[in-house]
Amino acid sequence: MSNGIEDGIEDIVGGCRIHLHIVARASRTQVMGLHDGRVKLQVAAPPVDGEANAAIVKWAAKRFGTTRDAVHIASGATGKRKTIDVRGVTATEVRARLTELAE
Repeated sequence: MSNGIEDGIEDIVGGCRIHLHIVARASRTQVMGLHDGRVKLQVAAPPVDGEANAAIVKWAAKRFGTTRDAVHIASGATGKRKTIDVRGVTATEVRARLTELAE
């Protein structure tokens, strides 16, 4: 997953920021590489009544070993282009965990 995915992830004070491109109503929730400088994430949940956002928060908390309270949708709550902040993990740790998915 060294295809530039690191461009979609950056360190911030207290954690990291992940820039996402969301594809809702997929067959399963999974990372699909990079799209327009953002991590492309397919989400099984529909984009209705906040279901996709809740699925993103749940996925990020589980994937990065933190709590749901540590994951915040910083921007793009109603669109495909979202930015999430994850407290307590570094961009390096996130990149490593996403790379594990590709292997």
